[in-house]
Amino acid sequence: MEMQRKSKGNFSSKIGFVMAAAGSAVGLGNVWRFPYFVATYGGGTFLFVYLLLALVFGLMMIIAEVAFGRKTGKSPIGAFKSVNPKFGIFGFLAALVPTVIFPYYSVIGGWVTKFGFQYLRGGGYYASHDGFFSNFNSTFWDPIFWLGLFILITTALVITGVEKGIEKVSMYCMPVFFLMLVGLVIYGLTIPGAMEGLRHYLVPNFDNLSVMTFIAAARQIFFSLSLAMGIMITYGSYVKKEQSIEKAALQIGLLDTGISVIAGMLVVPTVIAIFGDEGLGQGAGLMFITLPRVFEQMPGGNAIGAIFFVMMLIAAITSAVSLMEVVVASVMEWFKLGRKKATIAVAIGSFLLALPTTLGFGVWSHVRWAGMNMLGIMSFISDTVLIPIVALSLSIIVGWVLKPHFIRDEVTAGGKHEFKTEKLFFFMIKWVAPCLMLLILVTSILNTFGFITI
Repeated sequence: MEMQRKSKGNFSSKIGFVMAAAGSAVGLGNVWRFPYFVATYGGGTFLFVYLLLALVFGLMMIIAEVAFGRKTGKSPIGAFKSVNPKFGIFGFLAALVPTVIFPYYSVIGGWVTKFGFQYLRGGGYYASHDGFFSNFNSTFWDPIFWLGLFILITTALVITGVEKGIEKVSMYCMPVFFLMLVGLVIYGLTIPGAMEGLRHYLVPNFDNLSVMTFIAAARQIFFSLSLAMGIMITYGSYVKKEQSIEKAALQIGLLDTGISVIAGMLVVPTVIAIFGDEGLGQGAGLMFITLPRVFEQMPGGNAIGAIFFVMMLIAAITSAVSLMEVVVASVMEWFKLGRKKATIAVAIGSFLLALPTTLGFGVWSHVRWAGMNMLGIMSFISDTVLIPIVALSLSIIVGWVLKPHFIRDEVTAGGKHEFKTEKLFFFMIKWVAPCLMLLILVTSILNTFGFITI
């Protein structure tokens, strides 16, 4: 086991693992998906439920995945198979999640790179115009070029390995990202009307509380914390025994949740101040159409836009690196390839898989299924189907198939560390997680096909 870990690589320090895992968790979803959920599910009410679930349910799931990865010392496929060969299918599904997400995430990463370059060269005024984003996507080669550039950057970081690539970029990028975000929040709150938006964001109104608020919050937690994507299992296989899983999980959860909350303090008040509640559109529209218009109406808007999109590029790259790493680790393990060959193969395959998504906003925009474009289809496969299934299978295997000592012994590392949340962990993993995952899976599918509205 130790020889295998050494050949795969390790995080050199506790803070390195935490920063890499937080870098994975902190991504585009913290800025363009989280504020939309806040606006849709009751503002401060959703924020309250999200914080509650993230610091209880989310924390327990991080512990489960990291401990599972460190115990087995393998990427998702090997980790599940090592418990029981019959469970290999669940490991395959866990590895399939980032295989599906990374290509379409890279498409969005390409958009961020394009907008960052546009603002850095002083062209923010044009980026705020109606039609800029749609005109960019309607061309053939332009979005493909930026997609390829983003994948190339990610590949260069992954190919250098765990310590020199993933850990190092996270150690430098995460503090820079945080400082940029806090600076933008302070500036944004000076806009007239922003304080009213901040009140809507922070103050809960429990009249808006519903079962769907809890379901939406749980869905966002999995997306935001990179759960059920094989990432935490893979990163867990690189963690040394000297590191406390419970403490690291708490630090990762607090970092990601804190950044989500701060990102909401940037987006929600500033957008509401200028465009009202209706300005908080879903997905790409918020980041690439609405926010450029907000920046244009702010003093020093081009500089603010440049800082914002550079910040988002950092977030996109750190998350993309972790997504790609899971696929690369699985390919290395499955096909017995070295890191360089595996990374290049994954990069080429991901680029080809991303082409339908990027062209789905232009020349292939007519290709739809159940009303969804190519990005929506890929998101449905990963977020709505695969992630709940993987999380459900992991919670059942850890909570019911394996004995409690399987996780307990790994978290405590043979008595080196405390497991203060042990009772809460086993309650959450055995009872809450399976029920919640079934509820999310069923309601999300019914919502997608119009049987219910959530």
